[in-house]
Amino acid sequence: MAYPHSCSIVVPVYNSQECLPDLIRAVQEVLPGLVAEYELILVNDGSPDDSWDVVCNLAREHDWIHGIQLMRNYGQHNALLCGVRAAKYEVIVTMDDDLQHPPQEIHKLLEKLGEGYDVVYGSPKRLPHAWWRNLFSAYTKRVLSYVMGIRTVREIGAFRAFRTELRRAFANYQSPSVILDVLLSWGTNRFAVVYVDQAPRKQGHSNYNFSKLFAQAMLILTGFSTAPLRFTSMVGFGFTLFGMLILLYVIGVYFTAGSIPGFPFLASIIALFSGTQLFALGILGEYLARMFERTMDRPPYMIQTTTLSSHPTEDEKGEYLSQAVT
Repeated sequence: MAYPHSCSIVVPVYNSQECLPDLIRAVQEVLPGLVAEYELILVNDGSPDDSWDVVCNLAREHDWIHGIQLMRNYGQHNALLCGVRAAKYEVIVTMDDDLQHPPQEIHKLLEKLGEGYDVVYGSPKRLPHAWWRNLFSAYTKRVLSYVMGIRTVREIGAFRAFRTELRRAFANYQSPSVILDVLLSWGTNRFAVVYVDQAPRKQGHSNYNFSKLFAQAMLILTGFSTAPLRFTSMVGFGFTLFGMLILLYVIGVYFTAGSIPGFPFLASIIALFSGTQLFALGILGEYLARMFERTMDRPPYMIQTTTLSSHPTEDEKGEYLSQAVT
């Protein structure tokens, strides 16, 4: 199986000072046997620990390692977008910093990519989380695949390989709401999945709890799809028909029994329709919030410094920022 000539690995870093050296050693053992040229881009996403110091030390020891320090915590996908825009080789591999994605499995992604696909996901053979987390993750992935228009591929995850040329499809994207997988779907529909081994987490615990997973699902739906608006319209039309049936029922009761149902019936109908209206307003509010965020022209990330030089000048910072955004 022919591998690509070069590869960039992008890793968002957050609270990973202890496991980064192990990650570097594992990557260094694998990549020379797969590609002729490679680089590792570590994007520190506002880690409160000493991760950035570790990144700087690793970059000084290895010329194929580059570090990017963001000004604050922007989120995993925002940090990935920053690293993707800074990559220089023909294929990009993204993976987590906790060694749950073993570098030894990268070859499976590259082999599948060589079959003519543009994006390949590495899905774990066995899900590592609690049942409720796995269930909600599966739901989020189904929503994501629906929004991306690739319903045949539902094993979407952070361990992925794709062709660098796809970033041209979102070169001008400027919004604080980022879902990298949706952006990739703007450039291709050739997606594939391979099953890989997933190692136990080396340090800490997952930052994705129920509320964050729910917020991400809402971002996917209301930030990149009009499906909720259409669903709200269908619900409104359905309840309009329901209201007409109730009206016919009340008229029928009036002419047959000589009276109409009392307060409990009326109160239940008011509560039902009020809840529906509030639900519709909530959906509209989500879309207004997304529009408000985009009109503020907030960038998806801001770079504080990089390891391209130990003390970059203002001109060097400006040049790198321009490359990262465009």
